[in-house]
Amino acid sequence: MSIDIADAEEMPDAVTDTDGDRAGIRSVADGGIVAQLRLDHPDLFLRPTLKRTADVTVEPDYWTAVDADRTLVFLTVYGTSFDEFETALGTDPTVTDPVLVDRYPDRRVYRVALADRTVTFTAATADVGGRLLELSSSRDGWLIQLRFPDRDRLVAFNDYCRNRDISVTVDHLRVSDDEDDGVVALTEKQQELLTVAHEEGYFDVPRGISQDELADRLDVSKSAVSQRLRRAIGELCGSTLS
Repeated sequence: MSIDIADAEEMPDAVTDTDGDRAGIRSVADGGIVAQLRLDHPDLFLRPTLKRTADVTVEPDYWTAVDADRTLVFLTVYGTSFDEFETALGTDPTVTDPVLVDRYPDRRVYRVALADRTVTFTAATADVGGRLLELSSSRDGWLIQLRFPDRDRLVAFNDYCRNRDISVTVDHLRVSDDEDDGVVALTEKQQELLTVAHEEGYFDVPRGISQDELADRLDVSKSAVSQRLRRAIGELCGSTLS
């Protein structure tokens, strides 16, 4: 079996390597837009469960298509209201066949299958040329951070959401440039949490404030504080130690 390769001279945006040869790969690595958005829709993946279970944070681990009609999603759920979460998950019309896969003191891992009626956005993100940087649940749907190569791709994603009645709320936008080196800046809420935590002595020994008190101060759940701290510290370590 032979594979036809398009003439390199006809390929758009081909990359030139250091020897001047043409390489058959397009680059959208420089510049772009990073957007933090909140998405909501009654039939959005897990939305009914998220609406009924406020004191957990859900982070999808990965999707896998096992056949043409069945997609499985693995979820890590942080918090304390696991019984409440499982009750809601068992009646959630956006998923089928929920299974508890692993159990830990502070989190549980579940596997679910997407229902036919489920509204999703991950495939659309890739289809318009975007990249998913961060995805976690919030009290009003899903909190996502995406990178688009240019404004047109962001507009295309917004059009996809609007055509399906998916509510899009913009937390913040920033322009990525050649100086980013692939490091994603902390979100505004991560910055706010780290600022309050530092000022109130969370990182002191002994601690001057607990996660419960931080949650009360910021009017969010304890699980949200825990995960926001973990992601923010992870971003800082990644940009500092890499």
